Amino acid sequence: MRHTPHHIVITKVPDGPGFSRTRCNVDSVRTDRIFARLDREPEPPKIEIPGMSRTRTALFGSTLAFYIAIVWAVLITSWLVALDWKIMLFRPYEQWPQLHAFLDYFVVLGQRGPTAVMVAAWLGWRSWRQHTLRPLLTLGASLLLLNVTVGAVKLGLGRLGPHYATEIGSAEMFAGGDIFPSGHTANAVVTWGILAYLATTPRARRWLSVLSAVVALGVGATTVYLGTHWVSDVLLGWAAGLLILLSLPWFEPLIGRTEAWVFAVREVWRARRRLGATRPAPAGGRLSPALFPQRHPTARSTAQDGKPAREPVGAGSGRSTGSTRTAVHLTQRPHQVRPERVAVTPAGGRRAPHPDRTGAARPGSSPRPVAGG
Repeated sequence: MRHTPHHIVITKVPDGPGFSRTRCNVDSVRTDRIFARLDREPEPPKIEIPGMSRTRTALFGSTLAFYIAIVWAVLITSWLVALDWKIMLFRPYEQWPQLHAFLDYFVVLGQRGPTAVMVAAWLGWRSWRQHTLRPLLTLGASLLLLNVTVGAVKLGLGRLGPHYATEIGSAEMFAGGDIFPSGHTANAVVTWGILAYLATTPRARRWLSVLSAVVALGVGATTVYLGTHWVSDVLLGWAAGLLILLSLPWFEPLIGRTEAWVFAVREVWRARRRLGATRPAPAGGRLSPALFPQRHPTARSTAQDGKPAREPVGAGSGRSTGSTRTAVHLTQRPHQVRPERVAVTPAGGRRAPHPDRTGAARPGSSPRPVAGG
């Protein structure tokens, strides 16, 4: 069993000199299933996207009615406002001070910044593993809806918090506040509930639903304990977060189109990178002559000096002509431009200068035939 792949072998403590390893004294822990869940899947799995069923539509309608009822009860300063004041004057943080230190940290699970980072990290890994952007796009859409809906109601109603209340028994509405509904509570419902919404198995969805409900209820109750929110704020925050989760199936087509557009842009970018990689690399760090043609070094040097270009001698022509001819290059090869230097003729091999090079032949001399004629 020691050499079995994907196993961790744990040997029990020997109890005598004749100890031998058997199945009775060896514990084996399989790790292949653990690492298989961490590896990237070879192809995108088939994920069932939730639809707007009748049950979900009924829940959305009842939650919306509850939302409107809470707002109306606060606006008319009903018994719900009286309950807010009773719990506020009870001061739970003074009744159970031993919980204060722990709940100060627990309430962070409802803050948008830390929770969004934690959940985005998890969903980012899910997106990489399953070859899909749907988890991250769904999280982004839910947070956008949360900011728009909850933020607009907060600023529109302008309710003051318990610590800033001015008149006992008053609803403290339209006073420039921004605590109704509770943002911590709504964010806890949406951020942790999105994990249950994106679960791929029914068992995982049930467990994550219970976990997100416990966290959301705990965060809402903690804000009441700390005295930062009224009870009605928390009730409206729970309803606001639940409305966002229930309405997500309506945005699934838009999320799918956005994902397809992002993947299309990625493929175009990859195609451009592959096209750039297939171009021949210049040898020695020089530019390719096919892409950047160069002029003949003699023509360029003479053009710079202001002198007429020299005519190349044609091999095998039998004689030279005084007319100007253009050199024909079959292939362009990279060459290095060398500076002009004085030609050195070896001793004993002198020949008469070419008429085109000197301009005129000296008297009494005849042109020497060109080799190869």
